[in-house]
Amino acid sequence: MNSRCLKAFIIVLLAQAPASWAASLHRGLGPEPDSLDIHQAQGLPAIHLLREIREGLFTFDAAGEVAPGVAQSWDISDGGLVWRFELREDARWSNGDALRAEDFVRAWRRALAPATAARNAGLLTALANAPAVLSGDLAPEALGAQAVGEHILELRLSEPVPWLAEILAHPVSYPLHEGSRDDPASDPVNGAFVIAEMTPHALIRLRRNAHFHSAATVRLEEVLLFPIEDPAAELSRYRAGELHITESIPPGRFGWLQDHHAGELRVSPYLGSFWLGLNLSRPPFRDNASLRQALSLAIDRETLVRVVLGAGEQAAWGIVPPGLGGLRPLQPAHAGLDKEQREAEARRLFALSGHDRREPLRIELRYNTSSQHRRMAIAVSAMWKQVLGVATELINEEWKVFVNNRRQRALTQVFRGGWIADYADPASFLELFRSDEGLNWSAYAHPEYDELLEQAARHAGPGRAAVLRQAETLLMRDMPVIPLYYYVSRHLVKPGVNGFVDNIRDIHLSRYLDISTPSE
Repeated sequence: MNSRCLKAFIIVLLAQAPASWAASLHRGLGPEPDSLDIHQAQGLPAIHLLREIREGLFTFDAAGEVAPGVAQSWDISDGGLVWRFELREDARWSNGDALRAEDFVRAWRRALAPATAARNAGLLTALANAPAVLSGDLAPEALGAQAVGEHILELRLSEPVPWLAEILAHPVSYPLHEGSRDDPASDPVNGAFVIAEMTPHALIRLRRNAHFHSAATVRLEEVLLFPIEDPAAELSRYRAGELHITESIPPGRFGWLQDHHAGELRVSPYLGSFWLGLNLSRPPFRDNASLRQALSLAIDRETLVRVVLGAGEQAAWGIVPPGLGGLRPLQPAHAGLDKEQREAEARRLFALSGHDRREPLRIELRYNTSSQHRRMAIAVSAMWKQVLGVATELINEEWKVFVNNRRQRALTQVFRGGWIADYADPASFLELFRSDEGLNWSAYAHPEYDELLEQAARHAGPGRAAVLRQAETLLMRDMPVIPLYYYVSRHLVKPGVNGFVDNIRDIHLSRYLDISTPSE
């Protein structure tokens, strides 16, 4: 066959082959992942990445709903206190080793070991003896998780957990290979993709995992994830053809994108809330609820969401987003005041807190690198200055530095906060403010609040919703955080990307996506 015929033959083969099977999908990731360790990862970029390369007993389907993962079947008995799982026999690690029930037990014992200090260990505390293991009072072997066969796993709970399946889809509940060397970038994984290349702050290249139990259904050969902190830079790369999917859109560009990329702009309700955290462990906010309330009332949320953000966000006076557990968004009495009335009340409370304009209060507001967070911080500081005369120093920190400072509470006064639900229930937000919760960055502690959450855990139906509403009302009276708005998910998706389904969890696993060429 001469070279011309060979070239023509190759062109024919390529035309006949479904190009999407060998396609490379390029996605924005947001900031650099804070960790690849399933027990240390905290930020959304890390969670998104871990969902691509690992899988728990449950996972999420193309529409963002909970679906079977490693679990093939399960039985629930003893009033919801015992869950018995049969694992898929074709589940494999990326090195070809069989995945066993013991791999889950090993991971959960590590997650709850005091030395691990797992960021999301609280999600596993419904396992029998988990709190005592976490405190070091019991050995990890006492945990209510047991491998009763190579592919049979039994969980014993201390109380029924209606959203357990969703928790078991979270990275903190993923299994660990027995040969893991505490090198998350190279340890065996069990998801649809494996990490083929990592260049910090530039590129994470994923390759299809041939040993994944459903590898035959994964249409992409590779996925390129680009850590990009600035949404404006991400938009530029998208318009230049370097990205198929963005993680977000820049603030203030929503109207322009509607005009110029209407068919590619995807905006959807989302299980997330944004707030400003207040460090109650140190001045000026410790023992000064009047000051915290004054700062909250001085913020014009409607202007913030309409002018500064402008992408469909909804102004918030509580932390539980709409549609969870039958709760409507919290509307305290002052939410019904007009702007002038709220500002007058803010000044009254500010004076009651011991401050006035003659000696301006000086505070620091920390936020991680992001043009949207910067715009928010500038707007809020201007409102505080105008209404109360507060002088605010804005401190921009790289994500990992910001997360570390927020966790330690040694430097922070006001900090960018917020939460995306780990499971679709109000408790996913309210549990963050338990006095013993490791993610309680505000150091909020109130025995009545803790008791209300305990009551909610023992209730079901309308009675439970009423208790949760009491808890949120108490929390907003004490104001350890200042709610600003409820999130929406915002992406740009190129034509030809198939399988991207808008959903309230904003989970879009690459295993369900593929790319069509114009000829397809």
